[in-house]
Amino acid sequence: MRGAAQRRRLLTQAVPMADGIAALLFPFAEVVVHDLASQTVVHIANNLSRRELGDASALADLERDSLHDMIGPYEKRNWDGGRMRSVSVLIRDDAGTARGLVCINLDIAVFEQARATLELFVRGVRVMPQPEQLFRDDWQERINTFLHAWLAERRLAITGLTRTQKRELVCALERDGAFRGRSAANYVSNVLGMGRATVFKYLREVRSDTVTAVGH
Repeated sequence: MRGAAQRRRLLTQAVPMADGIAALLFPFAEVVVHDLASQTVVHIANNLSRRELGDASALADLERDSLHDMIGPYEKRNWDGGRMRSVSVLIRDDAGTARGLVCINLDIAVFEQARATLELFVRGVRVMPQPEQLFRDDWQERINTFLHAWLAERRLAITGLTRTQKRELVCALERDGAFRGRSAANYVSNVLGMGRATVFKYLREVRSDTVTAVGH
């Protein structure tokens, strides 16, 4: 009798946690509390699976004492065929015996649909290459391409560049001929978050170094 009372108490304590998780992830998550003794559903928060209290848990015979406290994540199908990603957490008593199971079922079908829509939008329909006659002198495009290739090669992010790294990048852009565009220096200073005067200072230094090297 004492064991049954303890089991009920443990299952009752799981209910607010189930409700809290479902509220936090609403409307995408369902949380179900199972009584392992009776193999029935005793609580459902944000019912997505259309089950009812008292329904059979439909759990396989579990070797409860040998199971890990957390099972998953694993995938399952909902009644409408949609994919769900789930995690199950055992509720144990003081002796370590599994008394209940809390299943968190996340509806990922909606995210898959959103991803498909975004992929369609990003991929575009009948997108053509840049017209050569329109973008022949697109110095901004060339700067962007060089800049991000330079960053990727060094595994750097533009927002985390040090002053030394910014100087190196300006010098590399100059050697690549990026500053032939009339407003290129202004553009680079804005992109790198530097003062325009600093960009011109770095350009003078690299050009001076180039002249000196040629002179020798």
